[in-house]
Amino acid sequence: MTQTPTPAEARGLQSAREIEGHLKALETFTPMALGVLSVASGIYTYLGVSSLLNDTGAMSFFAAVAYSLAVSVAIFVFWSYLIRLLPAMRSASSRLGLFLSMALGSVAIIAMSSWLNAAALAGSAAVEQHLAKTVQQYQVGLEQANRVTVAAQGLGLDVARTRQSFQDLSAQEATGNLSGTAGRGAVFRVLIQKADELAGLEAQIAAQAPLVDAAFSEGNQILSRMRALTASAGDVEQRSVEFAEESVRLAGLIAQLRQLSVAPLVARAAQDLSASVVVPELDGSTDSIRSGQRSTIDAVLTLLAQRATTLKAAADEVLAMPTPDDTTYAPISTADAVLRYAGDFIPSWAGAIAIDLLPAVLVLIMMVAQSAIRSDRGTAAPEETMTLSEIRAAVTALRALEQPAPQAQAQPVAQPADDRPPTDRPVPVAAVTDPVAPEPPVPHVFSGRR
Repeated sequence: MTQTPTPAEARGLQSAREIEGHLKALETFTPMALGVLSVASGIYTYLGVSSLLNDTGAMSFFAAVAYSLAVSVAIFVFWSYLIRLLPAMRSASSRLGLFLSMALGSVAIIAMSSWLNAAALAGSAAVEQHLAKTVQQYQVGLEQANRVTVAAQGLGLDVARTRQSFQDLSAQEATGNLSGTAGRGAVFRVLIQKADELAGLEAQIAAQAPLVDAAFSEGNQILSRMRALTASAGDVEQRSVEFAEESVRLAGLIAQLRQLSVAPLVARAAQDLSASVVVPELDGSTDSIRSGQRSTIDAVLTLLAQRATTLKAAADEVLAMPTPDDTTYAPISTADAVLRYAGDFIPSWAGAIAIDLLPAVLVLIMMVAQSAIRSDRGTAAPEETMTLSEIRAAVTALRALEQPAPQAQAQPVAQPADDRPPTDRPVPVAAVTDPVAPEPPVPHVFSGRR
């Protein structure tokens, strides 16, 4: 005899029935939802594949369509398998195996579809990001090259100060305040010689200033055009071609700015300042005058060595300044740009992955629902969870099985035309029917369930 369920078991059975009803309603449109997600992913996959194919012919079109169609079918079939099989698993080992299969399949979907979806969603923005990064690199290189060149131009002040000091000494020598003998003798000619060398170096440095300003101004103009190409509307591929042309011009200007630096010239001139001195013949009329000229020239040479060391140190400081790295613009596709700048497009990546892996949430929901149904039913036998309509159908089927089949009526046998006595005729035997077995009692029913 079936034991009457407790109130808690009755509520659990009722809850399980409610969940089953909801699942039956949801199953009517779940395949359609999976199909819509698969088609949407296939469309974005087609756009991503098209951006990778350089050829625009019919073969490339059919290749992109075939790949996107294969992705759509794979996503639909994969999640249809899991949404049916994984919630039905009862053992931990079977669930673990399907979980590993779902993880492996998700990785495969991301590898073959999600990154292409991200390329379709944020490919143009990623290429623009690449252009903006390149503009920043070129701007840093231009400013750094100009900084070094301007610092080298500042060496002109050191050269002018040294030249002026030699000119002042030559003026003192002309009045006799240096060697003690007025005139333009050997000492004067040494001082004027070095002053003229420094004056020529100063003129060269001054001549570079307009070239440096013009190069830096033109570089800024090119940078402005490159920024406009980065942010302007239109096809990003066409803008990338124009951007590449401007980047070549800018790279040439940066190299020109580096060559306009006079720091190496000043360093070599400072080295030659004391090493290449042509000492004229002493022209004093007496030995005392020639002795004074010799001592004065020695003092001038010592001064030259000191000033040369100072100029060399100043030029070395400029030469030690960091030079700009060579920047070269490399065109990039939308897919490569999305991968390189993935951190800047996290929302696009999240959307691209979610459209492919959203059915995993449905699989987990189905698992939770099936687990709740099993938990609410507990250990009740299947016959204890039957509804009233199911019981009526079962009783009707049972009666149909137990009802005896109608026996055929006994037909009279025709008497053969012979002389056999009547005793030889077969005696009809009355059909004996078994009594109908009593029907089993109807099981206990409560609230539509037993």
